[in-house]
Amino acid sequence: MTSATPPAAARAVTPMLRTRGLTKEFSGFRAVSEVDLSVAPGTVHALVGPNGAGKTTLFNLLTGFLQPTSGTIAIDGRDVTGMRPERIAQRGVARSFQITSLFEELSLAQHVELALLGRDGQGFQFWRSEKRLRRYRAETDELLEQVGLAGRAETPAGSLGYGQKRALELALALALSPRLLLLDEPTAGMGVEDVSRTIDLIRRVREDRTVVLVEHNMKVVGDLTDRVTVLQFGKVLAEGPYEQVRDDPAVITAYLGESVSESEGASAVWTEERAQARGTSAEHATREDGG
Repeated sequence: MTSATPPAAARAVTPMLRTRGLTKEFSGFRAVSEVDLSVAPGTVHALVGPNGAGKTTLFNLLTGFLQPTSGTIAIDGRDVTGMRPERIAQRGVARSFQITSLFEELSLAQHVELALLGRDGQGFQFWRSEKRLRRYRAETDELLEQVGLAGRAETPAGSLGYGQKRALELALALALSPRLLLLDEPTAGMGVEDVSRTIDLIRRVREDRTVVLVEHNMKVVGDLTDRVTVLQFGKVLAEGPYEQVRDDPAVITAYLGESVSESEGASAVWTEERAQARGTSAEHATREDGG
C-alpha cells in the first residue's frame, strides 16, 4: 500500500539561504567563526551586532567577494560555496553595499538600463546601440517608480541626495530580479525622514522575495524583520524574533560592554527601542535605567 503524500505544510521547507560552519580566517584571525544560518523563504532576516562583529565579512562570504576558509553556503538548496560573485548573482542573489558607488554624470535611467543589460548577459555590449538600451525603458521607469524615483529618469545621479542615491542602488539590485536580496546597512548615514522612507521602500520590495539585511538602527530592525541573528566576535551570539533578541541579557551586554545589572544607561538606540517596546518615552526609560 502506497503511503499518502504529506500535505505541503508538513513537508520541510528548503531555506532560501543556509550556511553550515561558515568560517573565514585572515592570517590566523577568525573574522567569522562556525556560523550556522538559516533564512526562510519570503522573510526579512537581520544580521546585527557591535562594530567588528563580522557582519560585512559574512555578507562578503555569502556573495562570493570572499572565499570561506571552511564551511558551506547554499542558496535555495544549491551549494554555492566558493563561487564567484557573478555566478552567485545568476542564482538569483543581489546585493547593495555600505558605500554608494554610482556614476555621477550618468542619468538614473542609464544606471538602471545598464543593470538590466548586465542581468541579460549583455553588459559588455552597452556601447553598440542606444536602441538596445531603449528597449528597457518601460522596465526602467517601473523600477524607478518602485523605489520612489518616478519622474527623475533623466536626472544625473550626482545631483541626488544621499537617501535618493541609496534608493537608486536598490533599484539597481532589483533590476537583477533577485529572489534573495542582501542589503548592507541600507539606512546608514540617513536622516530620520530618509530612514522612514527606506523602511517603507523595503516593505514594498520584499514581496515575493527574501531579504537579509545588516543594520545598526534597531528601530529599522524592529519594524521590518521576522527574525534576527546577533553576531559577536564572528560568532552567533543569539537568534530569534526581534522581541526575544532585544531583551536577551547577553545581547544587551554585547552592545553596552558591561553586565546588565551594572549598566546605568543604554546607548541612544537601545534606550529608545526599549522605551518604545514598553510604550513609554525614551526619557522615562532613561530614568528607569538609572541614567
